[in-house]
Amino acid sequence: MTQIQLDIHDSGLAEIFERNDELETVVSGLKFLEGPAWHPYESHLRFSDILGNSTLQWSESDGLSIYRRNSHMANGNTYDRQGRLLSCHHASSRVTRMDDDETMTALASHFQGRELNSPNDIVVKSDGSIYFTDPPFGREAKVGIPREFQLDFNGVYRLDPANAALTLLTSALNRPNGLCFSRDESLLYVNDSPEYQIHVFDVTADGSLTNQRLFAQTQGDGPGVPDGMKIDSEGNLYCCAQGGLHVYKRDGSFLGRLLTPMQVTNFTWGDDGMRSIYLTGITTLYRVRTGIAGTPLF
Repeated sequence: MTQIQLDIHDSGLAEIFERNDELETVVSGLKFLEGPAWHPYESHLRFSDILGNSTLQWSESDGLSIYRRNSHMANGNTYDRQGRLLSCHHASSRVTRMDDDETMTALASHFQGRELNSPNDIVVKSDGSIYFTDPPFGREAKVGIPREFQLDFNGVYRLDPANAALTLLTSALNRPNGLCFSRDESLLYVNDSPEYQIHVFDVTADGSLTNQRLFAQTQGDGPGVPDGMKIDSEGNLYCCAQGGLHVYKRDGSFLGRLLTPMQVTNFTWGDDGMRSIYLTGITTLYRVRTGIAGTPLF
């Protein structure tokens, strides 16, 4: 364990992290980590090793194991309201659900007859509708399989739980990546990695998006771009970006950063009371305690 390092811009960061907190290395020596999702009843963490082509599982009691060996280069993961794992896949350009019998069901793979780019990050609204981003990263060499594009835009989509209809919500962002809802689900935040921006949209009654505006421009030194993003139980927004984990108030004011030894791609809350933050570095899974709890995925 090492003592955490903070870049403080507002005293409110002290409610979340204390200077004497420690950053724990949970697992190291992997290839390219992403998509951590905590199971609140079984007390384990599932996360992707994209370049290792595996979905991994870790728990305090059992340590590290392979949950799914051939993950089709899974990236973002979450759980639906029934506790089934949903995943975005770089290699197959699909969104899938792992059913109770361990059968993988494809939920989305095409839009208007053309293959999706490479679904990246994913969230589920309380009504069961699934929102995901579809940038091109999985069709590029660094964390994907190079291949031709069938779509000429990068979208944010909604998958209707009632009829499986896939709706393009916006194609206005350059490369949409992380996304999350506000606590009351009236807002959807989506970041745009190469622009170093976090945008926010109003969510209408039918689940569509309107009134796009800039929420924050991420700043700071260190490796990383806006990536995994979530809201805590008090409405603060966290985003993996340059140098570590960035934290913002609901009004967009910047509290500061938890600095990390390597680039972090994503994070989630877990453990008792949802008061630990698990962060996926490129090759290392970290954990740090937090003063403000997260909320369970289901």
